[in-house]
Amino acid sequence: MEANRSLNGIQQLLDAEQEAQHIVNAARNAKMARLRQAKEEAEKEIAEYRARVEYEFQKKVAESSGDSGENVKRLEIETGAKINHLKNEAARISHDVVRMLLKNVTTVRN
Repeated sequence: MEANRSLNGIQQLLDAEQEAQHIVNAARNAKMARLRQAKEEAEKEIAEYRARVEYEFQKKVAESSGDSGENVKRLEIETGAKINHLKNEAARISHDVVRMLLKNVTTVRN
């Protein structure tokens, strides 16, 4: 009877060890599944963040490019106005300058 009881006790210990191993394996599998899920969620968040940052960057580039286009137009207008002003001033005083040059060139000094 005692041998039977001791075999019964050993069998219970083996069953308990096997059950414990199943519990540990299930916990390990659950942990791995949760880690995979967390990794996927993190990758998704990173992709969304990258897309948002890239969108903001492209938006700022487009805005600054638009500004430079406007600056170019403004500078062209200002440059054209300055050129016209210089042409008008040159036309206005060119007769006087030519007269002064001719006077200095044709005058003989002793």
